[in-house]
Amino acid sequence: MKKSLIVLLLISGSAILSAQTGKVSDNLSMQSQILKMDRKYAIYLPPDYETSQRSYPVLYLLHGGGDDQTGWVQFGEVLTIADAAIKSGQATSMIIVMPDANTGKRGYVNDIKGEWRYEDFFFQEFMPYIEKTYRIKPDKHYRAVAGLSMGGEGTFIYALHHPELFSSACPLSAATGPKSLEEMNAGRWKQMTEGVSDADKSAYFKKYSVLNLIENMPDDQKKAVRWYIDCGDDDFLYEGNSLAHIAMRKKEIPHEFRIRDGVHSWVYWRAALPTVLEYVSMAFHQF
Repeated sequence: MKKSLIVLLLISGSAILSAQTGKVSDNLSMQSQILKMDRKYAIYLPPDYETSQRSYPVLYLLHGGGDDQTGWVQFGEVLTIADAAIKSGQATSMIIVMPDANTGKRGYVNDIKGEWRYEDFFFQEFMPYIEKTYRIKPDKHYRAVAGLSMGGEGTFIYALHHPELFSSACPLSAATGPKSLEEMNAGRWKQMTEGVSDADKSAYFKKYSVLNLIENMPDDQKKAVRWYIDCGDDDFLYEGNSLAHIAMRKKEIPHEFRIRDGVHSWVYWRAALPTVLEYVSMAFHQF
């Protein structure tokens, strides 16, 4: 009798522990007509997802160049960090979606030649699919975007292009695109734009230069998105992030800007993630 009771208590304790843990799946996929291929994604479901009927806010969390949808799972330890933040009350219970932007061609934005329409895929196919498949509140107030490096660029571009869709945006150690039209004719940009007309280069610059988008932001959009920008003091992308901060200051766009000790590394981004979860939760709670 005592042995049975001990077994029952162990089973009950295990069930309680399990209920306090979220779930990550990192090899899911959906079909894209725009990209003409299956696209993989990872997802974090909060601890109470399977035991409740409620709908949840969502954070789209974008990886950097060279990683895929598993980056934030394997190296970013999203399961452990999100569980801890939710359990402590630092973050609200949320769904975290991590799409793959490393298969086929690399990048979260459409390419200059119109051959890789990832941004179109994200907004026209991926986001609608995710928000119909999972219990997500389909409202700007409960939607946020964040990402590192290449994913930081995606975060900037997505929120600048679609301020009506995101309550918060948190670019980390972000790439910021070409700083000027002249820069598009040099270095890596020169190779990417080979054979492209000056008119197309100009159109691309206007659409995908973070600095240009900030400097030309309409006054009625200045407070549309809550911005949290974070970059290490020894990061090779420090200049672009600092210029984005200065441009926002000049335009009087409210934002948080953090420079911490660190380089372009997972050590830095793991340390940043709890603050990101807390920051986006503020907007989720606000409305």
